[in-house]
Amino acid sequence: MKIAVMGAGAVGCYYGAMLARAGHDVTLIGRPAHVDAVNRDGLLLEFGGTQQYIEMNACADAAAISGAGLVLFCVKSTDTNDAGAQIKPFLAPDTIVMSLQNGVDNAERLSAVIGLPVIPTVVYVATSMEGPGHVKHHGRGELVIGQSAQSATVAETLRPAHIPVEISDNAEGALWAKMILNCAYNALSAISQMPYGRLVQGEGIWDVMRNAVDECLAVAKGCGVTVPGDVWGAIEKIAETMPGQYSSTAQDLARGKTSEIDFLNGYIVRKGAELGIPTPTNLALHAMTKLRESRD
Repeated sequence: MKIAVMGAGAVGCYYGAMLARAGHDVTLIGRPAHVDAVNRDGLLLEFGGTQQYIEMNACADAAAISGAGLVLFCVKSTDTNDAGAQIKPFLAPDTIVMSLQNGVDNAERLSAVIGLPVIPTVVYVATSMEGPGHVKHHGRGELVIGQSAQSATVAETLRPAHIPVEISDNAEGALWAKMILNCAYNALSAISQMPYGRLVQGEGIWDVMRNAVDECLAVAKGCGVTVPGDVWGAIEKIAETMPGQYSSTAQDLARGKTSEIDFLNGYIVRKGAELGIPTPTNLALHAMTKLRESRD
């Protein structure tokens, strides 16, 4: 299948590389420095203690999406509307579009821009960009996708590429569960510039995280969302399974980039205000991250 990845950051590059390794025709759409490196050498994938250059196409122009049967939309939440407008002219009526993004409303926002259904996708992977054309996998890699007429086709395409896929009838709840995990870790990792394993050793950090999570769950309930599974248990496990991982927000701030914090803790603060639900811990985490962001 011809597959395009819009937003060739750590997430997009990892899944693009896995699909290219499985024999798919993959094109990455990203920044010029990254595109040049991939076109020159291939994409360097560090995975399972090995390094491998993966041959694939790369382009800085969204027009490269033309003819793709599947689009992995992996841009930051801050760029959803603009990037959606860029790809819209090059999508066919039957193009399958997946939103592999943090936050809970990106699929809905993207669908409104491009005029096509978008499959909401929850991403559970730890990756980082180590330089232009170089992505490193730190752990996990599974996806949870929403029910749609195209979901079975997506799963059949991704699973042979060693990408575990679960089709869920509660994708909204799964997106919230992931966002709550992000609200617990991302801001604290960004403010401290610490990986998860060190972060949770700080005095009072578990209490701060617990308060943030309780606020998130209250807001989710107010929104009529059923959050599946043991959210707190999953949060505790992250520090054990990915102790060396820095949050995406921490990585953004370290590189002087705008983060997605407005769509994580900031989203909880806004929704809480609408519903009359206090969110003081999320407010503080959001405010401190914005201060750190403005300093850089």
